[in-house]
Amino acid sequence: MAIIHQAELQPTKLELLAEWLPRQPWFTEPDTAALHKVGSYRFDDPAGEVGIETIIVSVGNSTFQVPLTYRAQPLAGAESWLVGTMQHSVLGPRWVYDACADPIYVAALAASIMLGRPQAEQYLQKGENLELLAQTVFVRSTGPKLDAVPDVSSAAPHATDAGTAIETADLHLLVIRRLGLDQQPVGPLALTGNWEGQNDNVKLAAISDA
Repeated sequence: MAIIHQAELQPTKLELLAEWLPRQPWFTEPDTAALHKVGSYRFDDPAGEVGIETIIVSVGNSTFQVPLTYRAQPLAGAESWLVGTMQHSVLGPRWVYDACADPIYVAALAASIMLGRPQAEQYLQKGENLELLAQTVFVRSTGPKLDAVPDVSSAAPHATDAGTAIETADLHLLVIRRLGLDQQPVGPLALTGNWEGQNDNVKLAAISDA
């Protein structure tokens, strides 16, 4: 369960992304002036410490997937994967990372694909009450449900012009960045998603034995 606070963010998530995206090898648009949020989905951190959100954005004729993690403290060794910092009016300072370098996200993504663990339900905190929010992106696994996820604490991401490959001792995982909206998912172990205006399932990530 993800708790969303009614809060002001300085800068906003889209403002952070507008600065960060043009520096990524897989971002193909000339600028981010017309950057638009299509929707997002979240995974749960079992410890409840790290926010895990994947934002789908569009600009020009392209649609991109941007997984992010939000932390109250810097993530050691992930300086080159820092998207930026922002001030959250309820939670205070937040360090925002490209989630592919965050082992909490990698474990959650692997669990979603390999175990069929569902995306997190999102609730808006209003005073002492929680209001269930409608999902804007719906994700599901295409693969067989396995018994366990291998240790991913040693995950090493590598960005390419196609996406981000994440290598661990036992798994190879690819997070697709530029989404092919007209391509059907293939392969037995994949995460797919759809959203308003995109009724066909889109391949978001894939995993296989290394």
